[in-house]
Amino acid sequence: MNKLVTASDLDDAAPRGPRIVLFVEDGSGDWHARRLKRAMEARGAQVVTTTLSACAFDTSCPSGIEIPGFDGLLPDGAFVRSVSTGTLEQITFRLGILHALRESGIRVWNDARAIERCVDKSTATFLFQKAGLATPPTRVVETRARALAHAMRDPRPLVVKPLFGSQGNGVRRAQGPEELPPPEDVGDVYYMQHYLRRPEATQFEDWRVFVSQGRILSAMVRRGKSWITNVHQGAEPVAHEPCDEMRQLALGAVSTIGADYAGVDLIRDQGGRLMVLEINSNPAWKGLQSVTSVDIADTIAADFLSAVTKAKA
Repeated sequence: MNKLVTASDLDDAAPRGPRIVLFVEDGSGDWHARRLKRAMEARGAQVVTTTLSACAFDTSCPSGIEIPGFDGLLPDGAFVRSVSTGTLEQITFRLGILHALRESGIRVWNDARAIERCVDKSTATFLFQKAGLATPPTRVVETRARALAHAMRDPRPLVVKPLFGSQGNGVRRAQGPEELPPPEDVGDVYYMQHYLRRPEATQFEDWRVFVSQGRILSAMVRRGKSWITNVHQGAEPVAHEPCDEMRQLALGAVSTIGADYAGVDLIRDQGGRLMVLEINSNPAWKGLQSVTSVDIADTIAADFLSAVTKAKA
C-alpha cells in the first residue's frame, strides 16, 4: 500500500506542524471555531478554515478531493465544526466529502458516521436502546395519521422533536393528539417521546456532559423557567460534578455512537431514573465554558492533534 501523501509532506520549508482543515458554518467560523483555531495554532498546527460546501470531488486532483487551501492534496487532519443546513443533495455531498477523507486515511473529528448517527435522532435512540442505555420511551413514524394513532393509544403528553435539529429549536409539547404539529413542520416524520417532567413542575433542569477521547471534560446543570432547558433558549448553566451513573451513561452514549467528542444530555424521569436524552456530535460549549475552569477548546484541540499524530505515524 502506498504511503499517504498530504500537503505537509510536500512542504519544502523546515518541518512544520500538521496542516489541518477546520470545517465551519461560513468563511470565518463561529465563536467555537475561532477558539479551536487559536488553540490548534498555539500547538503548532497550520489551520485552514473553510466550509464543506466549498469543497469538490475532482478526478484531476492527486487526492480526488479539492479543499480550498490545499492545492488538490490532503490535509493531515479534519475537524468538523459544522456541516451546515442544506438540501438532501447538499448534505449528502458534504457527508460524502467527509466519508472520502476518512477512506483516504485522514483523521476526521467527528467523522461522517458519528455525525449521521447523532443528527438522526431516531438512529441515536435506537443505538442507545440496543446498547442497554436508558432513554425516554420513544416512537418515530411517518405521516400524521400514524402519529395520531399513537397519541390516541397513549394519553400521556408527548414531546415532538424535529428529526434533524438542535438547541431546542422546533421542539413542541403535545398534551393530546390535537396538538401534534402539521406534517410540514416536521417533514412528515414524527419523533415522539414521553414528556418526563411532573405536571406541577415550575422549575426545570437537565444535564449536559461533555466528553472527549473517552473521558469527561466537564458538566453542567441547565436550569430553565420553561421545560425546554437549552442554554440557547435562555436556561442558566450551573457547574456540576457528575455522579458515577451520569459518567457511565455519558461515556456509554459516546462510545455507542462512535464519536471522538460529543455533548450528552441527560434527564431524570418523574421516578428519578436517569436517562440519555440526546447526543450532539458538534456541541456548543459557550455556556459550559462560562461555568468551568477547563479550557474546553484547548483540551479538544490537544486531543484532536494527538489523534492526528497517531494516525500519521
